[in-house]
Formats: sequence, C-alpha cells, structure tokens
Amino acid sequence: MSKENEMPDLSAPEEPKFSRRSMMALTGLGAAAGAMAAGGLALPTARAAESLRARFHMTPPHGWLCDGQRPIEFNGRTYFFYLHSDTNHGDGGWDVSVTDDLVAFGENRVAIPLRDSFPVWTGSAVVDERNTAGFGAGAIIVLATQPTGGVRRKQEQYLYWSLDGASFTQHPDPVIRNPNGDSAVTPEEIDNAEWFRDPKVVWDEARSQWVCVIGRRKYLSIYVSGNLRDWSWVSNFDYLENGAADLGGMECPDFFQITADDGSTHWVLAASMDAYASGLPMTYAYWVGDWDGTRFSTNNLVPQWLDWGWDWYAAVTWPSSQDPDHVRNALGWMNNWKYAARDVPTDVTDGYNGQMSVVRQIRLMRQPDGWYSLLSTPVPALRDALGAPETIARREVSDRWALPWKGRAYELELDIEWSTANNVGVSVGCTPDDSRHTNIGVFDGKVYVDRGPADRSDYSFLPYRQAEAPIDPQARYVHLRILVDMQSVEVFVNAGHTVLSQQVYFEADDTVIRLYAYDGSATFSNVTWRPAA
Repeated sequence: MSKENEMPDLSAPEEPKFSRRSMMALTGLGAAAGAMAAGGLALPTARAAESLRARFHMTPPHGWLCDGQRPIEFNGRTYFFYLHSDTNHGDGGWDVSVTDDLVAFGENRVAIPLRDSFPVWTGSAVVDERNTAGFGAGAIIVLATQPTGGVRRKQEQYLYWSLDGASFTQHPDPVIRNPNGDSAVTPEEIDNAEWFRDPKVVWDEARSQWVCVIGRRKYLSIYVSGNLRDWSWVSNFDYLENGAADLGGMECPDFFQITADDGSTHWVLAASMDAYASGLPMTYAYWVGDWDGTRFSTNNLVPQWLDWGWDWYAAVTWPSSQDPDHVRNALGWMNNWKYAARDVPTDVTDGYNGQMSVVRQIRLMRQPDGWYSLLSTPVPALRDALGAPETIARREVSDRWALPWKGRAYELELDIEWSTANNVGVSVGCTPDDSRHTNIGVFDGKVYVDRGPADRSDYSFLPYRQAEAPIDPQARYVHLRILVDMQSVEVFVNAGHTVLSQQVYFEADDTVIRLYAYDGSATFSNVTWRPAA
C-alpha cells in the first residue's frame, strides 16, 4: 500500500566497504564461463556498470529461461534442468546447471536439445536406482511433454534416458498417450488434447510403484507404473468439486510425501495456477491429504499458496539431502505468463531473459487450528554467500527514515512493532528524491509488496502492481526477511507461512532503503543487512 508524499533528499552516505565474494564466484559464472566456452557459447559483453544480472539468483548465461525442472542428486552433485531457448518464448529444450550449495549455479550446458523443430517442454527427471526401466541401475529417466499432433499440437509424454547425465536418448514413442488424442471433436475435447502436460514422476516406496501426475485444463490426472515405460491411469483430482473457486488451469504439478513437525506423515499435491480471476495468487497452490496408491484425497479443497507474489510460477520441490523426510527444497520461475513473453532490460544489458528464485527450504507445520501448512525459509547457505552483516539495534520512526547504507543486491532482516500507526514497512530501491521505490509493509490486515512506484514505462508490470496476503488484523508486530537482487524482491514474513516474490527492475539510482510508519510511529529493531557482491 503506497503513501506518496513530497520528500526532502534523504540520500544515504557513501556505501561502506565490506569483505565479500566476487560476483563471478557468487553466481557461479566463473565456473560457467569455461564450460560455455567449451560448448561454443559466449557470455554477454555488457559492461559491469550496465549489468543487471542477479548476484545471488540462478540466471541463464544467455537466451530465455522458463520453467525449472525438479533437480536431482547425481554423482554427489545437484543437477538443475530448465527450459531454455535462444529467443524469448521460443521453442527449445532442456539445459542443465550444476550446484554444490544451492546458491551458486554454473557449468550450464544443453541436456536435451530441440530436434527437428520438436520442442521438449516441462516434465521431470528421476534417478532409477532400482533399474525398474531396464536402462541400468542409476540411470536418469526423464518424462517430458512434447506436441505430436497436427494443428492441435496434441500433447503427450515422452521418455528420455541417460547413464552419464550428459547425453540423453529418446524413446521413439509416447509412453503416456493423450486420452483425447485424435478423437477430439468437441471444444472441450480439443482443449484437453492441448492441455495434457508437465508430468511429475515420484517413487511410491510403500507400494513399490512410480506415480505420475499430469496437468489438465481443470484437474490433474494420476498414472502409476512399475517400470517408467508402461503407465495406467488410476484417478483424477478435481478441485472444482463442491463449488470451489475457479483457480484456472493446472500446470507443473507436484506430488510428495513429507513428515510434519508433530511426527505425522502426509502427502502434498500441488500445481501452478492462474487464479487471478478469483482474486487469488498466480503461483503454487497446494493441498495436504492422503494417498492410497490410486487416489489422492483431502479434507479441504480450498488450496493453500506457497507464494502470494506475482512471480513464483512453475515451482519445483525436492527432498533435502540433510533431512529428506522433514525438509524439501523449492524454487520457482520468477515470471508470470501475463507479461513473460516480452523483452526485458536484461535482454539488452546482459543478453538473457529470466531468473529463478532463491532456493528455499519448506517444512510442514501443524497450525493452531489443526490444519497443516508449508513454511518457507531461504536455504542456510545463502547467508554464507552474502557479505558481513551490519545492524541497527533500534530505531523509532515516524514518516520515513533512510538507512546509512545503500545498494541493489542484499538481504534485509528486521522486526517492526507499532501501536497507533496504520501503515508500516520498508521501501527498497528508492531514488534519492523518492521518485522510484518499492514498498513492503503491513496495512489493513494485509502484508503487501507494491512495485507500482518503481514501474518502468518501457517494461511495465501494470496492472499487476501490488501483491498482498492476509495477516492477522490485530497484529502489531511483524518480522520481515527481504531479499533484493537487481531485478527481484522476495519477502519472507514471520516464520515463513507467507512469502511474496516479485520482479522489479532496479535502475542505477534505485539504491536507498527507507523505513516508514504513517499516522503514528513504529519501532524498528534488529535491522540487519548483508550485502551481495
């Protein structure tokens, strides 16, 4: 919620010097440069002063990055596959990037290329440790959507396999055929033929079977298999039963088992959805319930949301290596199909379009009302990748006050307490004259991120200006952990039940940070910032 005022020049003093990692080490570009040179690709030639490349988020070395594919652990390292093409919103295939700490990503290369104008879309990879598919124990098996049918671009699921993680061989025929297929006649059948995508494959240990969840226009289809080649449909999950709100189509599903903080075990079914028409997010919706081997059931068809911002789509989760039963990692594509296909500033400055969110850890927690919810926090390694912290123990603020530091890539963490103020928060990316800024705060029972005052006429996000999520209207305290990184803002609220992720393209002078409290005062304490390179 913005409150615009005429402000004097409250520019912060010169930025203090910190001991920190270089940008090349932090983003993994140092390692990536050699690999790309070997592969015949070139890094962008933008001068450092012009670069908008994210400092601690995964970005492609060049071209268009789209949906991420669930990472896998292979040979002791984490392999992250993602959709990639040379042109914005163009057909392409899968590229792969490698990370050892879930912060720095590098060694980017092509994994499954576009062949004969036959694009490879979203799916998932698994490591077949039991050799169920017959390609060898430890083989990487990929199921991915590809269009195979004429003008309707019928969508079906194809299998690829690899023994080394570097080269993949395609199985010639679909392993899960579109049930609407060539018989589609009615508009609904044709729509379903064109919306049969994004297979998510998981191992069901209790029943020694593979499970595949596929996104449909208004529901999810679930298949099972013993060998990753032969699949049988067993059920659908339809969130529209009993008059639930229309959340749009279901893309990039997710399905996993997790143990909650009270020791109970649950299954989580999820999908990325465009619920804008119902006044809900356009991100990752999830349901907590049970799986009996053929059907997922839940006591509440109203979904929860893992992110309330405009830009956390096609998210993927995978078990943490330290505590796989209780903790999963997650990351999402920081974009939105309402404006994703356009050109962006980084096309010009750095030769790429798109970034992933930071990797976060998610845990299932039992809430006071008895329901279970996923809570999110950035992976601990992120702190190690940032610079030395600086802290202001306490500051009383009425109106606005500028921190004695400025930048465009950092973590900011703070506590806010108030009694009479009705709008409290932080403005990041402020110009010295306040003509541009992004507001993050609490107002009228909602926590919000308003990027409207930072909108650019040449790359506008309007009308998708303000993202907001409910918060206790009686609350007079909030803890915020804010990640700002050149072209994005991610806000973790309190213990992480609420997160809001937004793109913001910060300009060269968008460096000032201001605390604010309107119609009263607020106490800001433990205000700590950690700069990136």
